Amino acid sequence: MMPAFAVWITGLPACGKSTITCAVIRELASRGVDVAVLESDALRQVLTPHPTYSEQERETFYRSMVFIGSLLVTHGMPVIFDATANRRGYRAAARTSIDRFVEVYVDCPLDVCVARDPKGIYRRARSGEASTVPGMQASYDPPELPDVVVSGSGDSNNAARAIVRALERRGYISRAPVATTP
Repeated sequence: MMPAFAVWITGLPACGKSTITCAVIRELASRGVDVAVLESDALRQVLTPHPTYSEQERETFYRSMVFIGSLLVTHGMPVIFDATANRRGYRAAARTSIDRFVEVYVDCPLDVCVARDPKGIYRRARSGEASTVPGMQASYDPPELPDVVVSGSGDSNNAARAIVRALERRGYISRAPVATTP
């Protein structure tokens, strides 16, 4: 059994993180690798059921998320963080805490994210109902040196394959066996 690893998939809200995460899960499952997904919206329901998204609350939330991910990896469970984590420091804390770590930046123009807006967060930001949306009122710090960059407006399966190839190159997962014809 190979030691566990963590992948943090970051980018603006509605950039395609969750869609790419699902594609990565499928790619890894096809190789027999099971992963735990720490998805920020789901985790917020437990850790901050009435979120304010203040800087202090975000700091506490992401520190908790990193702790949980680090604990899972330490106990042999690979983890995917599916979370915007708008400050580099949040993701840097995970990199510091988890030896086998890959940071993935989902590059997607803000106008594409706004046009998608599946949760209505950009609409609420524009109407004044939300005042801390990364990319709008709150800053988003893209990774300075991400391990992988994928397009949020491209094919999620291609993005997933790029992430899985990065895991292979680092030796975090075994290379897929090459199919041979009889």
